[in-house]
Amino acid sequence: MSTSATDAPKDPRIIDGNAIAAKVRAEVAEAVNKLKESGHRAPGIAVLLVGDRTDSSTYVRMKKQACEQVGFVFQLIQLPSTTSEEEIIQHVRKFNEDRSIHGILVQLPLPIHVNETRVLDEVHREKDVDGFHPLNIGQLAMKGYEPAFVSCTPKGCLELLLRENIPIAGKHAVVIGRSNIVGIPMSLLLLKQNATVTVCHSRTENLPELVKQADIVVAAIGRPLFVQKEWIKPGATIIDVGINSVPDASRKTGYRLVGDVDKEAYDVAGRYTPVPGGVGPMTVAMLLQNTLLAAQKWIRRDNFKFINKMQSRSYSTATATRSYLSSRKRATPSRSPVQAGFRIFAGLLKR
Repeated sequence: MSTSATDAPKDPRIIDGNAIAAKVRAEVAEAVNKLKESGHRAPGIAVLLVGDRTDSSTYVRMKKQACEQVGFVFQLIQLPSTTSEEEIIQHVRKFNEDRSIHGILVQLPLPIHVNETRVLDEVHREKDVDGFHPLNIGQLAMKGYEPAFVSCTPKGCLELLLRENIPIAGKHAVVIGRSNIVGIPMSLLLLKQNATVTVCHSRTENLPELVKQADIVVAAIGRPLFVQKEWIKPGATIIDVGINSVPDASRKTGYRLVGDVDKEAYDVAGRYTPVPGGVGPMTVAMLLQNTLLAAQKWIRRDNFKFINKMQSRSYSTATATRSYLSSRKRATPSRSPVQAGFRIFAGLLKR
C-alpha cells in the first residue's frame, strides 16, 4: 500500500512558520480581549493603499483579515495611483493625530512619482508598526537604545529562531542581502543576540565560501533558488526569506512559489524554513504584535498623564489649603485646621 504525500511524516527539521504564527495570533487575540475587558479600546491600524497593483491589494486583504481575526479595528484608505505625494502625506498626518489609530502602514511600493522615503518619514515613530522609520532602524543599531518597533520580517525570523530554541549567541550568522527592510535590520537583530554576523550582497566575493562557514544562514536576496546545497555547512539552520514565482506548467496557475534557497540544500541543513509556510506567515504575525505593542504603549502613556494630573491637582490643593490656613489663622482662631482644610478642598472640587 502506497503512502500519499499528505500522509508522509513531517520532517522534524522544518521550522513551521504557520504553526508559530498561529500561536502568536492567539496570544495577540487574548491580549486584545484583556484590553477590552479593562475598558480600553481595541488596537486600531490604518493602511494607506495607493494604486491598484494586484499584489499590493492581496497583501492588504491578508492583513485586514488577520487584524479582524484578533479583534483589531482596521481602517483602509485606498487612493488612485495619480494621487499626489502631498495628499498622501496629509492622510499620514491625519492618522498621526487620530488617537484611535495606534499603527500606520503605508503599503509599498508607492507610485513612481511619489518619494517613498519622504512619506515613510512622516509616519509617527510611535505608530511605525512596520518598523521602517529611520529613527527606529538607527536605534536598533545603537547599543543602549531600543527602537519603538522592529521591521516585521526580520523580527519574525528572529522569533522563529527563539521559539525553536535554536542557539544564536556565539554562532556565526551569514545574512545574504542588505536591504533596509530585511537584510540590515536582520543583521542588527542577530548582533544584539550576540551572534557573529557577516552581511553578504551582490558585490561580495567568494560568497559560497563565506556561506559555508555559517551556523545560521538568512537568505534575503530575492533570487529564486540562488543558494546551493554545496554552500551549506552540514547541520546549519536556514532561514529563507525569499518568495519568488517561477514558471511551472504542471500547476493551474502556471507558476509555483520558491525561496532563495534550492530545496536540495535542505538535505544537509539541521533546521530550515520551507517556502511557502516559513517566514511569510510570521511577517503578518509580527505586524499584529507590533500594533498591539503600540496600543499598550499609548494606554500606559495616557495612564501616566492621568496620574501626573491627579498628583498635580493634589499638590495644588495642599498648597492652597496651607495658604488659606496661614491667611485665616488670626482672623478665625476658633476654626480648626481640619475644618479649614475641608472647606477649601470642597471648594476646589466644585470647580
